[in-house]
Amino acid sequence: MEDIEKFVHGFSRFQQQYFSESQTLYDNLRAGQRPGTLLIGCCDSRVDPMLLMGGDPGDLFVVRNIANLVPECTPTASAGVSSAIEFAVCSLEVERIIVLGHARCGGIRALMAPRQPVAETDFVGQWMRIAEPVAQRVRRDLAHRSSEQQHKACELASILLSLDNLLTYPWIKRRVEQGLLKLHGWYFDIESGALMAYSARQQQFLPLVCPLRTDKEKAAAVSGI
Repeated sequence: MEDIEKFVHGFSRFQQQYFSESQTLYDNLRAGQRPGTLLIGCCDSRVDPMLLMGGDPGDLFVVRNIANLVPECTPTASAGVSSAIEFAVCSLEVERIIVLGHARCGGIRALMAPRQPVAETDFVGQWMRIAEPVAQRVRRDLAHRSSEQQHKACELASILLSLDNLLTYPWIKRRVEQGLLKLHGWYFDIESGALMAYSARQQQFLPLVCPLRTDKEKAAAVSGI
């Protein structure tokens, strides 16, 4: 019950902030939502987009699934994810899509080291097949690397796969070509606290927000070591 009480108290703080101190925000939002950004993130409880980005209600239209994957545009594509993307792009006309991946992703670990399904349905395994081509490439090209390095490589590559898959949706490809929509691939490093962004020009992930220096590193910088 402690968790429930924590959530109830949390809602009370939210209510105080947005329905008392900043009531104007929800006065405007009652008429409808106009987020400028669609964020496709992971279900992982450690990677909450609104918490990470410091957003307010109405800032982000969020789609979360295991391993922040986007299926290709096919008749058999996941209607839940694809319909949310369609609504964000075609109805809300968002200006950007961010695919936010992260370190230590359980979905990617399950993909790289398959185990017996924990349930007879194995929905997780079926869903993660979207990224199987990436996993196969990583296993082949990085066979000499450690499992941790392979997992990170797969996490990063799966973001790029999702960006490519977004362009298989004709209404996304059209808006990108018209300059009305931009696609971004971001990676949150849980270990260091850094945020990386994919640079198509340099074809690699580069720091967008660098990790905070530790006390030891700060002391070394001050002493000139």
